[in-house]
Amino acid sequence: MNVLTTETRAAIVRALVEGNSVRATARLTGTAKATVLKLLVELGEFCSIYQDHTLRDLPCRRVEADEIWAFCGAKQKNATKEGQGDIWTFTAIDADSKLMVSWLVGQRTGDNAHRFMADVAFGWNGTDYAQIIKTYGTPLDETERQRRYSPAVCTGAIMTPIMGKPDMGNVSTSFVERSNLSIRMGMRRFTRLTNGFSKKAENHAYAVSLYFMHYNYCRPHMTLTKENGGIKTAPAMAAGIADHMWTVEEILDKMRPDYLLHSN
Repeated sequence: MNVLTTETRAAIVRALVEGNSVRATARLTGTAKATVLKLLVELGEFCSIYQDHTLRDLPCRRVEADEIWAFCGAKQKNATKEGQGDIWTFTAIDADSKLMVSWLVGQRTGDNAHRFMADVAFGWNGTDYAQIIKTYGTPLDETERQRRYSPAVCTGAIMTPIMGKPDMGNVSTSFVERSNLSIRMGMRRFTRLTNGFSKKAENHAYAVSLYFMHYNYCRPHMTLTKENGGIKTAPAMAAGIADHMWTVEEILDKMRPDYLLHSN
């Protein structure tokens, strides 16, 4: 049985987190599509479990939450099989450290939204929470509508305090919406107008967990690096849960059974 070297596995991960599709990753690394998917499933599951245990009791003071759309197999209007259709990723980012503190992949339902926010707020203890509701319309000018990729434009936003005493001056979705752009650029499954969309919801969730592990621990953030005097700084470092920039090889090393045994 062929066993992938650490170098090949790391090359696969780097290709995936830099926005390459599974097929493109297989071509770039000289591996089979099934091999790439197998590593994605194994590593994605590990990343999900690891971060679920690690991203606890965080010193976050200002968190922004939003959701981002994608689809599996086919868009909702074209879905013909069970498991096809729209899929949403709820995300919550710490506005100060830029750490992605929580996410949930699933349907855009009230139950999922409550589950997600309950995890973000750590039981709601002492949480100040406000909500932004945006309204959208279409430009009256026909030329403008044809020029835009998405004809809908934001026509207004209503800020509403929900619980506690939120500082309404800090109520914003700027950071999380910028994160949405990074997600679309960093995961082929989210890129619009391509055939790199997810075929299975499970693989979609694994890809999200892997991406956020790399984003939190391995990718230097420009703003954080500038604030730290030019020293490359990842969100996990700014949040105090890592003391250095991780490499992809470190993530892979933490999957080893002997590492997990000694770390417990």
